[in-house]
Amino acid sequence: MADSLSNSLRSDPTRSTLERLHAAARRERFKFLTLAPRFIVGKLQGKSFSQIVTPAAMKDFFIPISPEQGRFVYLVARTLGARNIVEFGTSFGISTLYLAAAVKDNGGGQVIGTEIEASKHARALAHIEEAGLAGFVDVRLGDALETLQNIPDSVDMVLIDGWKDLYLPVLKLLEPSLRPGAVVLADNIFTFKRDLEPYVDYVQSGRNGFESTTLEISDGFEYSVRLNPL
Repeated sequence: MADSLSNSLRSDPTRSTLERLHAAARRERFKFLTLAPRFIVGKLQGKSFSQIVTPAAMKDFFIPISPEQGRFVYLVARTLGARNIVEFGTSFGISTLYLAAAVKDNGGGQVIGTEIEASKHARALAHIEEAGLAGFVDVRLGDALETLQNIPDSVDMVLIDGWKDLYLPVLKLLEPSLRPGAVVLADNIFTFKRDLEPYVDYVQSGRNGFESTTLEISDGFEYSVRLNPL
């Protein structure tokens, strides 16, 4: 059992792995410019963002949460005492490491992640192994609407940071497994404001069992709490 005062983010191998991956992401931050021609042509053809920027097109790109967001999701998970966490959009596994570190420090449990691109899935597993957290993670390869169908009840926390048109379908898929008081965090609310408007309306309307607010952290984090049934 983990020491209740431990913080795996402050010790190796987790700390050194995260530092290396964040540094690699910073070095590649201008790589997105190579997608500009593809984006312009796609828009001229009337395609949506998800049709233009596909998982295959992004298979070599880091699209991580920031270190600030990483520490925040770790703190939320520790506050909840989270042992069962679901993540949509594992990518290279940076966010997964923060979640798995929290589960480890909470005394054990599992982070169930999902990644549709095979090469990213393989690299994420390697990074999780490098960080010493493989025993706390199950990253499933494939379409999230399929890989997340069989989720245990009493999910404590969800991180949504995958393809924007799937935010709401993924949330609705996971709803039956969320325990009362579970926290759902969704990234990129400001960056994709129009695309994510249906998601934000769903969690903020008060009609669907959530209370929610948008936090001004990095690209905008939607912080939603699953309410107790009346």
